[in-house]
Amino acid sequence: MKILHRDSLKRGGFAGLKETRLIVDNKVGGNNSTWNGLGQFIFLADARYLPHGETRMHPHHEVDVITVMLEGNLQHEGSLEHGQSLSGYQVQAQRAGAEGFEHNEINPDATGNRILQLWALPETLGEPAAYKIYDPKENELTRIYGGSKLQTETFDSHTTIDIGLLKKDKNIQIKDEFLAYISQGEGLLNGEIVKDGDLVRGESMDLTVTSERLHISLVRQQTNET
Repeated sequence: MKILHRDSLKRGGFAGLKETRLIVDNKVGGNNSTWNGLGQFIFLADARYLPHGETRMHPHHEVDVITVMLEGNLQHEGSLEHGQSLSGYQVQAQRAGAEGFEHNEINPDATGNRILQLWALPETLGEPAAYKIYDPKENELTRIYGGSKLQTETFDSHTTIDIGLLKKDKNIQIKDEFLAYISQGEGLLNGEIVKDGDLVRGESMDLTVTSERLHISLVRQQTNET
């Protein structure tokens, strides 16, 4: 098991956004300061918008862009679901596909906010652009990306992403290779203490929450066709 600590990395940003990039896969120009992803998962940044900050309108093509709210609010503008707002721990997923989309994400408040930005490459090129929003459930893992082409709840992919809002003493065990990012709280993962800002890569996971609440983003790669 390996752990990458967010605060050991250089913080950058653009426009009204400050971010720390933990995953920038070699497929998209990563270097030795960041990790490669897993499967189709290629990018993870822990970001904060400045008060009334925004990214400004910009395009994406053939990439799936996922925004996870952690603190504050976000106002979404763009060619998909213009005017949608995000708050709490909501998750926004946008599939650019071949037609692409343009968007601008805005912090509407006079105080800063915090999000996670995750990108995955679609397994099938040429898909239509699409938009989904999720409200993760309390004290369990909520699938927000990946799965079979036979379902429509999430964008299909053999790479899956689950979000967990887990309470104290909750235990999660998985037997697959994984990437996990802790973005709130603390826990004991495979015998080691993990906390906000820790990115973990391992072959299997046994996690017990030790704080009142823990927020986790969990990436896995399915090896079957289901």
